[in-house]
Amino acid sequence: MKKLELHWQILIGMIAGVLFGFAMNQLDWGEQFVADWIRPLGTIFVKLLKLIAIPLILASLVKGVSDLKDISKFRSIGLRTMAIYMGTTLVAITIGLVLVNVIQPGVAIPADTISKLVDTYSGDSGVTSKLAEASMQKERGPLQFLEEMVPDNAVYAMSDNSLMLQVIFFTIFLGISMLLVGQKRAKPLKKFFNSLNDVVLKMVDLIMLTAPVAVFALLASVVVSSSDPDLLLALLKYAGVVLLGLLLMVLFYCVIISFFTGYHPLKFLIKISPAQLLAFSTSSSAATLPVTMERVEEHIGVDAEVSSFVLPVGATVNMDGTSLYQGVAAVFISQALAFDLTFPDQLTIVFTALLASIGSAAVPGAGMVMLVIVLEAIGFPADKLAIGLALIFAVDRPLDMCRTVVNVTGDSMVAILVAKSVGKFGKPKIKNSDNQL
Repeated sequence: MKKLELHWQILIGMIAGVLFGFAMNQLDWGEQFVADWIRPLGTIFVKLLKLIAIPLILASLVKGVSDLKDISKFRSIGLRTMAIYMGTTLVAITIGLVLVNVIQPGVAIPADTISKLVDTYSGDSGVTSKLAEASMQKERGPLQFLEEMVPDNAVYAMSDNSLMLQVIFFTIFLGISMLLVGQKRAKPLKKFFNSLNDVVLKMVDLIMLTAPVAVFALLASVVVSSSDPDLLLALLKYAGVVLLGLLLMVLFYCVIISFFTGYHPLKFLIKISPAQLLAFSTSSSAATLPVTMERVEEHIGVDAEVSSFVLPVGATVNMDGTSLYQGVAAVFISQALAFDLTFPDQLTIVFTALLASIGSAAVPGAGMVMLVIVLEAIGFPADKLAIGLALIFAVDRPLDMCRTVVNVTGDSMVAILVAKSVGKFGKPKIKNSDNQL
């Protein structure tokens, strides 16, 4: 019998995890059982993906840059990548602001619901930690982003997934230097990285064999630790606006891909669905990166020269889903707390969200830190920041899962566009099967 495609296996695992989580919620000992015996399986899976993220970036990016015959090609790829990323982020923020201003979900929130949300979450450690982290981010100088991108210790940078931009900088520097010394002298090092790339890709395949079980564990953990259902229902209109915006972004990606490349949108979504489902389960575009690269290269046909640069950079600087969410959340909080926003304030949201997305950590919850920065930029009262975050904290995790899907989808779309524009988009070459060793 033919084995089920990977995306179907993952989807079944997700559904089973949700149902199992709801079942465990009905038992007094259910949450503790999931924490002790189920959650570790998902945690191990995410750790394995993060484990190979840096080696994959190092191997694939060095290979991609060193394979170029002309450095000007790399400059062309880099400029196009950043231009498209900034363009799609602006589109995402604009969509979010239009929807939240038209639907106005914050106006309908009753005062007693606001009071209950504030009482429940304003003192939550998650809210206070986000405020503290945002305060540190706000104190950064205008060029600190560039300063932090250059590592003073390459080995240390590779030991921390949050320093991905530093790894990318070092790797590009190494690849360009290999080009400049000539093929003959760089050949031994190039063979090493080519071999390392093949081995790491096989590691991706091995890890993906456990994906259905892992997403079962991750979703079950999310369900048993979910917030008060009544509070979730109270925020349903706000969550609906965010989800509608995210859906419109995915449709936007599909239209762009179809118009500029001729690639069928449905085929695109099917091919990257394993990466999307993992993004949903992990809420981390960094953890999903190895799978995103494998799907885009082997199953869609983007050359490794392009994907090895575009996707790691995208996992760090391209946050379309997160930026859209910030626009909606900032206006929603302002509506709910009767803080009037002018048109210049909304323009400030656009540009602050765009700048805040660059260099934001590709990990769960980073969007809320960026939201604090956006709120402060429009002059939102400092004493009400905790209240504002408390309003949306109940639904932040499920929305974080959804916006990470859009982040990963946007990265994949940009990789296809850039590859097509530089003649590096061809037929897919599946080296390994996801369903077998």
